[in-house]
Amino acid sequence: MTATGIGLAAVGAIALSSPQPIPALRPAAASQAVTAPAEGAYWHTRTLWKGTYSHQLGRGKNRYWVEQQSVAERWTALDGRTWRGFRDLGVRPKSAADERAWRRDGSPTTWTRTANGMTASLSTKPDKGMVILDKGAKGAPLIGFDLVDRMLSYEQAQALPTDPAGLKAWIDKASRDPNAHVSDDFRESYVRGQLVGILSEAPVKEVRAAAYEALPTMPGVRSLGKAEDPRGRTGQGFLVDVDSGKGSGGSRQKQFTVTERLIVDTGTMTPLASDVKTTVDGEPFPAKTSTTITLQAGWTDGEPAVPALP
Repeated sequence: MTATGIGLAAVGAIALSSPQPIPALRPAAASQAVTAPAEGAYWHTRTLWKGTYSHQLGRGKNRYWVEQQSVAERWTALDGRTWRGFRDLGVRPKSAADERAWRRDGSPTTWTRTANGMTASLSTKPDKGMVILDKGAKGAPLIGFDLVDRMLSYEQAQALPTDPAGLKAWIDKASRDPNAHVSDDFRESYVRGQLVGILSEAPVKEVRAAAYEALPTMPGVRSLGKAEDPRGRTGQGFLVDVDSGKGSGGSRQKQFTVTERLIVDTGTMTPLASDVKTTVDGEPFPAKTSTTITLQAGWTDGEPAVPALP
C-alpha cells in the first residue's frame, strides 16, 4: 500500500489469518538463516497524517477549509501479532486566509454541518485515542507482517529478494495470483505502489533497500535528488504517479491526476514524509490532498499503547 491516508479503516477489512503461500524465492535468499533482530521486540511505525476535510465549513461568505490531523502507530511482534493505535488530533484552519474566515465565523470549536448543509462531526480538540489488536473476520488475531497484500511470517519477510530486479519480479508474480485480482492494465501501478509500501512496512532493511533502488527504475517515478521534508529533515525525493483518469463532472468528464512526493531516509531506508496531491483539469483539489510524516520507524521494546500527542 502507499503512504496515503492513515486511520483504522483498514483494521476491519477482511484479511488472511495466517501466512499465505508466496511465489518462489531466490534459492540464496530462502536458505539464509533466520535471525531475530537485536534492536527490539516489535517492528514499530508512528506517523502523523494531515489531510484537508472533504467539504468547506462556515456560513455565507465566510467559508473555509480545515485540516484534519491524526497520529497512527503500529506494532508487529516477531510472532506476527499486530496492534494498531490511533488518535484524532482535531481540526484547524488550513491556511491563513481560512483562519481569517474562521474567525469571522465566530471561531467555532465544533461543527455539526458543513457550509453546504451536509452532516459533519468535527472538533478542534484531540480525542482520547485507542489501541487494538488486529483481528480477522472470526475474531482471531491476524498473524503476520502485512506485505504485498499478504500476511507474511518474519521468516518469510527475511526471505524476500534483496536485489531490486528480484523484488520487482516477486511482486509482479504475486500480482498474478488469481486471488490478488490485479488486472493487466493495473499491474505496473500495483508493483510501483507495493515498492512504496515496503519502505515502511518491511521489517528487513535489506528488503527496504531493494525497494528503494527499484523505485527509480519504474515507469511513473522521477527522482528529485536531495529533498527536505516538512520537519526540515533531508533525504532522497521521488515523484510517483499514483493515479490518473477521468471522473464525473457535471456535463463533461474531468481529467484528474494523483501524484505522491516521497522523501526517503537513506540511512534507515524508511520514508520521512509523503505528500499526496490531486489536480482536476490541472487545478489543485484540496479535498484530496494529504501529508504523512513518519515520526518513528524501527524496532522497539516499547509496549503498544494509545498514541501520545505529538
